[in-house]
Amino acid sequence: MRLHELKAPPGSSRAKKRKGRGHGTGQGKTAGRGMNGQNSRSGGGTRLGFEGGQMPLYRRIPKRGFTNIWRIEYEVVNVGDLDVFDDGAEITREALVEKGLVRKSKNGLKILGDGVISKKLTVRADKFSRTAIDKIEAAGGKAELQSKEKEQ
Repeated sequence: MRLHELKAPPGSSRAKKRKGRGHGTGQGKTAGRGMNGQNSRSGGGTRLGFEGGQMPLYRRIPKRGFTNIWRIEYEVVNVGDLDVFDDGAEITREALVEKGLVRKSKNGLKILGDGVISKKLTVRADKFSRTAIDKIEAAGGKAELQSKEKEQ
């Protein structure tokens, strides 16, 4: 059997219903929309979540909390992930983006202390965890805070 000899099993595919094409089709005149009313008309229907005038669910349920618009979301990298760099390398956000460890976004960068580092690296980031600093310095490297300058 070849690819061009394959056929769908009988009854598995049906022809599309062609609505509003005369009485003989069984879908003529009103085309399955019924007689009168909002949904029989073109452009008829209600918006998403409308419950016929009843207070909609999204307004009935209680609202909790708020979103802090000033929150800085840090992209996190573990110390163990930094072992992909060469010994003595200087690690910045751009270097991490090149290696695919973080995305190119305008948020901060935080280095966390999970994993083992065996190379002497100079790491520049917006924040470090205490254990990350200890592990970087124990390997003979430096953890430097970089100031966050906003480009305007």
